[in-house]
Amino acid sequence: MKQKEITYEDIKNLPLWALCNMALKVKLRERGTKFGLCTITNAKSGNCSENCTFCAQSAISRARIEKYPLKPLDRILKEAREAKTNGAQRFSLVTSGKGPSERLLEKIAEYVHEIREKVGIKVCASLGIIDKKGLKLLKEAGLTRYHHNLETSERYYPKVCTTHSFVERVKTIEAIKEVGLEACAGGIIGLGEDERDRFQMIEVLRGLLVESSPLNILVPISGTPLENQKILSISEVLRTISFMRLLLPGAAIRMAGGREVVLGDFQTLAFMSGADAMLIGGYLTTRGRLPSEDIKMVEELKEIWKGVQV
Repeated sequence: MKQKEITYEDIKNLPLWALCNMALKVKLRERGTKFGLCTITNAKSGNCSENCTFCAQSAISRARIEKYPLKPLDRILKEAREAKTNGAQRFSLVTSGKGPSERLLEKIAEYVHEIREKVGIKVCASLGIIDKKGLKLLKEAGLTRYHHNLETSERYYPKVCTTHSFVERVKTIEAIKEVGLEACAGGIIGLGEDERDRFQMIEVLRGLLVESSPLNILVPISGTPLENQKILSISEVLRTISFMRLLLPGAAIRMAGGREVVLGDFQTLAFMSGADAMLIGGYLTTRGRLPSEDIKMVEELKEIWKGVQV
């Protein structure tokens, strides 16, 4: 008999620690003590045509950021080697913009091939909205996973972006799956949405059968429309992580931007609430912790996980 899918009504009133404990047991039962590490590079920065309210690279942002065209291949290869040395299992090429031009796509495909051949690390990409033709080109070059976040719920999405739709994002993730690539898709919380919005976003991700789901936590950036947004509480973040694990039991739940700032000294609690992967080495326009600190934390977490009864 098929197990009943969890609904928001089933768990909305659960105390925080009961929810986190339930999620941790699902993580260990479904995925053991495995932990995923990846690194991204901001391969092409700024001058984006889209109006995402949280993003420093958007067309409506006044934030002071570095803007540049696609980085040269030799620099990308150097960064990929550093990522591998730092313990990352995946290296992702990220570019600003609604989606890649044909010329950019061809260059990224070249970069993917060269990284696979010369560095030997799994390569991912996050280039925006893309069709199956473009995805097939990247797959043929050696890409294994494509990243494209939903960002938030369909209900709340128009308050986050109006230059492209929630449906376009869903269709991109569907195309990723249809061409045989793994899908990395999650969102960003703390945009002003409520907890039900977060749950509804994760429900859509469950239906899309994503293999990896990154969680970003908004750290307001000066010059963006959300520069004065209140930062989420630690308990709100932990509840969202638990929701993700319960609805996406087999996926990598990946802590991304904002984890260091928002969770601070409580960062390890994210990994006692169902998360089991993270970005290391920094994000698109903000820096992260030293990779060595994150590696040390992972090793200690694995020892703790071994003692949990599931």
